[in-house]
Amino acid sequence: MDNLKGFKRTCYAGELRSSDIGKEVIIMGWVQKKRNLGGLVFVDLRDRGGISQVVFDSDVSQEAFEKAEKLGSEYVIAVRGKVCERQSKNPNIPTGEIEIFAEELRVLNESQTPPIYIKDDDDVSEALRLKYRYLDLRKPKMQRNLMLRHKVANVVRNYLSDNNFCEIETPFLVKPTPEGARDYLVPSRVNPGRFYALPQSPQLYKQLLMVSGMDRYFQIVKCFRDEDLRADRQPEFTQIDCEMSFVEEEDVMTMMEGMLKKIFKDVMDREISIPFPRMTYAEAMSRYGSDKPDTRYGLEFVNITDKVANCGFKVFSGCAKEGYSVRGINVEGGADEFTRKGITHLEDHAKTYKAKGLAWMKITDEGVTSPIAKFFNEEELDSIIKSMNAKVGDLLLFVADKDSVVFDALGQVRIAVANKLNLADKNQFNMLWVTEFPIFEEDEENGRFTAMHHPFTSPLDEDVDHLENGDKLKLRAKAYDIVMNGYEVGGGSIRISDSNVQQKMFRALGFTDEEAYNKFGFLIDAFKFGTPPHGGLAFGLDRLVMLLAGADNIREVIAFPKNQNAVCPMTNAPSLAEDEQLEELSIKIDINEEIED
Repeated sequence: MDNLKGFKRTCYAGELRSSDIGKEVIIMGWVQKKRNLGGLVFVDLRDRGGISQVVFDSDVSQEAFEKAEKLGSEYVIAVRGKVCERQSKNPNIPTGEIEIFAEELRVLNESQTPPIYIKDDDDVSEALRLKYRYLDLRKPKMQRNLMLRHKVANVVRNYLSDNNFCEIETPFLVKPTPEGARDYLVPSRVNPGRFYALPQSPQLYKQLLMVSGMDRYFQIVKCFRDEDLRADRQPEFTQIDCEMSFVEEEDVMTMMEGMLKKIFKDVMDREISIPFPRMTYAEAMSRYGSDKPDTRYGLEFVNITDKVANCGFKVFSGCAKEGYSVRGINVEGGADEFTRKGITHLEDHAKTYKAKGLAWMKITDEGVTSPIAKFFNEEELDSIIKSMNAKVGDLLLFVADKDSVVFDALGQVRIAVANKLNLADKNQFNMLWVTEFPIFEEDEENGRFTAMHHPFTSPLDEDVDHLENGDKLKLRAKAYDIVMNGYEVGGGSIRISDSNVQQKMFRALGFTDEEAYNKFGFLIDAFKFGTPPHGGLAFGLDRLVMLLAGADNIREVIAFPKNQNAVCPMTNAPSLAEDEQLEELSIKIDINEEIED
């Protein structure tokens, strides 16, 4: 193979334009495609900047021409030549007006035939893409995604630094504490039988930094949660983590709105309006059945419980008498869009979210078409239609049950309908704040209450006195999530800074004072020495970049992600440990089934 001695790259291939005609350049990269036309060989040379066409002419350099004839796909080459006006211009690429007539070619490395095509529309399985991720990352789309991620992180660092935030690293080997998800545990060799945890977030450390007087902290940090995966979740993920002292909710929200505005302007060249709309958790659930509603389209819930309380359809009237609710959405123009089979698919979808069924009515010129229409008199049907603001051609969909089921099931039906009808504009970004989340949620399996966010979230001032004796499900928090196009991209809260309130919170969660001290003693002790009011927010960097890139899962914006089974197909992690390593860590594997590596 040739070497680089005496060769120094002058530019990226994708940077060249008609203004460079006449210049001598040296470019380096991979062979995307080769075409041999007899006396001419055309090579598309690809690097991180893009693609340029290189022409090897035997009249210009016989040696370079002969080498070019032997080039294969993904060979690594360096080319010295002159930029010329392209005879057959290509309007589909930025470099389509120029080509490089090669005067010298160096083959830096050969390549076997790649197992996947290096192009954006390769249509290969994700499993194969992840196995050969180093090849997958050569694709222009993937490189654009990673460069987008870099630009976002760079803007974040500059913005926060300009606003007096200090970037501080916090430990990765931490004390296991109950924060919601399962911890990843790390055994200690020097302390046999004891374990560190990998941090689910830097929550406790950033609060301690506020106690220490650092005032404004941030960190772009890896976090780890051992939980079931999905398209927008990974076992290791990255947060833009921020905390501020002497602030209230609006201070944090205003600061973070400014950061998003800066990201959109500097990275996407788009202006967004601030402040973002605010919506309480109760309103979001009532209108959309979700605490992260996609507001690019309507399909808002309508509560018709009082309209059907005495109707002949027992599913509706029975729910009303039980104190449950009946809610629906109006799919405008949906009567023709959804066949009976299509509605059945929606009903099956609703049932996966614990709904017992999905009732429907089509509004036609002849009246209401529905298998349940016979159970309603004309006045009741008119009342429903008026409440739903329905007209001829509309499809009405209903779920009746306790609110938690109605919100979940009908909310998912709303999303499915929007996807089917392409109601969401992919070029639109709708942001809003969802506020006043419940402090607690009920864990029905274990018969206890858990913190919806974490145990350090401050209650609303008017709810503090009810922490120990009030209806836990009605207590509200000084918590706020930022929602973009139906995804939670960030969440935070004002923290508890009063030791007495923190103790009440631990007790409300079922911890005795001794249990709380065993788990969080270092924080409890710190709060005895003058704690400033403080609060913050953490953005999910992966999810934010996914939305900006127009991708459909966060694996598209992470260099080396895990698959849905939390496995890295490229390295085969996790893998078995050697017996000697396990012995050093005082660990014995006791599994009935034999483990295969």
